[in-house]
Amino acid sequence: MNISGHIAAVFAMAAFSTAAAAQYRVEGRITDKAGQPLAGAAVIVRGLEGCGTIADTEGMYSIGIPDNEGHSITVSFIGFLTQSRLVKPGNASGIDFSLQENTAALEQVVVTGTRTPKTLMDVPIVTKVISAHDIARSDASDIQDLLITELPGIEFSWSMDQQVNVNLQGFGGSSVLFLIDGERIAGETLDNIDYSRLNLDNVERIEIVKGGASSLYGSNAVGGVINLITKEQTEPWTVDLSTRFGAHNEQRHDINAGFAQGKISNVINVQMTGIDSYDVGGTGDFSTVYGNRTLTVKDRIVYTPTGRLKITGRAGWYQRERDADAIVKDRYRDINGGIKGSYTISDCGNMELAYSYDEYNKSDFMSNTGADILNYSNVQHSVRTVFNYTFGKTGTLTAGGDFMNDYLLSYQFKDGGSHSQFTADGFAQFDWNVTEEFNVIGALRYDFFSEKRTGSISPKLGLMYRIDSGKAGHFAFRGSYSKGFRAPTLKEMYMSFDMASIFMIYGNPDLLSEASHNLTLSAEYFKRYFNVTVSGYYSMVRNGITTIWNDSLNSMRYANDSPSNIASADVTFSMRLPCGIGTKLAYTFSHEYKPDGSPSMSSVRPHSLTARIEYAREWKNYGFNVSLSGRYLSGFTTHVYSDSSYETLERQKYPGYTMWKLLLGQDIWKGIRLNLTIDNLFNYIPDYYYNNSPATTGTAFAAGLALSVEDIFRTIRK
Repeated sequence: MNISGHIAAVFAMAAFSTAAAAQYRVEGRITDKAGQPLAGAAVIVRGLEGCGTIADTEGMYSIGIPDNEGHSITVSFIGFLTQSRLVKPGNASGIDFSLQENTAALEQVVVTGTRTPKTLMDVPIVTKVISAHDIARSDASDIQDLLITELPGIEFSWSMDQQVNVNLQGFGGSSVLFLIDGERIAGETLDNIDYSRLNLDNVERIEIVKGGASSLYGSNAVGGVINLITKEQTEPWTVDLSTRFGAHNEQRHDINAGFAQGKISNVINVQMTGIDSYDVGGTGDFSTVYGNRTLTVKDRIVYTPTGRLKITGRAGWYQRERDADAIVKDRYRDINGGIKGSYTISDCGNMELAYSYDEYNKSDFMSNTGADILNYSNVQHSVRTVFNYTFGKTGTLTAGGDFMNDYLLSYQFKDGGSHSQFTADGFAQFDWNVTEEFNVIGALRYDFFSEKRTGSISPKLGLMYRIDSGKAGHFAFRGSYSKGFRAPTLKEMYMSFDMASIFMIYGNPDLLSEASHNLTLSAEYFKRYFNVTVSGYYSMVRNGITTIWNDSLNSMRYANDSPSNIASADVTFSMRLPCGIGTKLAYTFSHEYKPDGSPSMSSVRPHSLTARIEYAREWKNYGFNVSLSGRYLSGFTTHVYSDSSYETLERQKYPGYTMWKLLLGQDIWKGIRLNLTIDNLFNYIPDYYYNNSPATTGTAFAAGLALSVEDIFRTIRK
């Protein structure tokens, strides 16, 4: 039965129950775990045909029982686990239900793969989602901690001077596009953005699309897109406070406050983090891990003057200071803002126009003199428009374009100079519902880059066939081809940098754009409480941009690398039972190779696995969840430069490892949550510390406290 049919049936049952002569009434409130009302939740009485109702806008329900016997009341809501409770005469008032999100459900709405809202069940592009439930249950200290816990095949390691580098199944930081609410992020270090900017404060979900996504997002989306979607303010008022303390004086403090009144809503988020420098002991490529401190402030205001027009404004400030030297402190700052207007033209069409500003700076702060010396500034101005039109049940046309002016001043340019360029693009996509079971999506995009006066065409084709077998479950089969590309950056074209007087690194204005051709196949099975997905990926990367030793210059120089192919496969199983038991197991196999047999300097681990098992229970004023989560990363072999001349390569083998985390979360009262965590539960310590090893000193403990002031206030009022 479809949703509309389900609702109609429930209304019919409600009408029947109203007419019936009730012997007693069952009343209460239905909410989610955060205490938010679930309007429209269905309530039925087992064994009494036609006896049911639905919750009102406040989540309240009232249902008459026609006899004087005890009955089981069942509450259901799309995307949540069904709950049942036994009621008897004389004990039927204040029967509240707090529904648990069903993370195995496929009703989650996503936008990254198609730029239009579609449920996971309906989206033809393979999309992975880390939900708010997953984020809360992970007790992750930052985005890196979360992704390595939830997503096998991704690894964060260190490059020179402990700068963070990401690898997603063979694709590095320059080829994996990170977004916040669909917006690009300025600034980079060694081809990676500043991941500390991606804090988890106020994040609703994270959507991940592997493989080339350049048909929608342009350059840098060669290997995939990771999009952080923030929460919208819907409650009249909210105040949330949280704090977390861990090893090495690690701290994280968050304040979220928001309101929604009439046509205006606003939410402000403040986060402060910090960790001290610490010695790891033992032997390795490093002995001290640098400490740092961050401050992030974000504000978003939404004004809805009419039912058709929605205007969103945002502003943000970020600062990080790193203790890489006793006197000279590395400072990183960002100021960003934007305004977006969304207008519903008709029941079938809508359009969006947005402007975004992002300025990311680096400086050397002299703690002995107070001087703050700017040596890097990346400023991006972006304008974007998107138009959607739905042709009934046939499909949806999406079209739009972007314009961005990119300015870069860098200490890595000759004499600390600057360069700039603009990029412009246009794209179109049609999402065609051939039949109720068969869906086809096709897209095409053209990007132009002013500095090289060149362009790139990026096509995409996706197919999905879905089978609804009723009680036997749901099946979905997906296949896609997509092209990804990455244009040379200003740094890669014009760099002229003295690497600690060891050698120079030179840019190359003649670089070709990096391109990837990506094939994806997947099969998914879903039945009520569990989900199984098997996916295969194959990417052919051509003209990869990297640094290579140049004999004539006697230095490193950016150049196009020899072709490489990347094959990978994912298997994911997740389950959440009404009794409170949940589990998730995900395995990834990855293999990168050079067709011409040339040496590969890839750090791709062939095997990686993440696992979590948890149990949760709740009573009227107390609830808990306990979870054990871990990851396994296999060893890998690669080529490295054998000496300081950087002319000879040799094979190097790095070991694998496994780490586990135990978490006990307690809702000790409505609106008060306490988390206790044991990280690195089995006390893994590397024999040798290198850039791809975890910088752990052994088992570590952390504690966190979160307060939802409005939930506490609501409970007191009751």
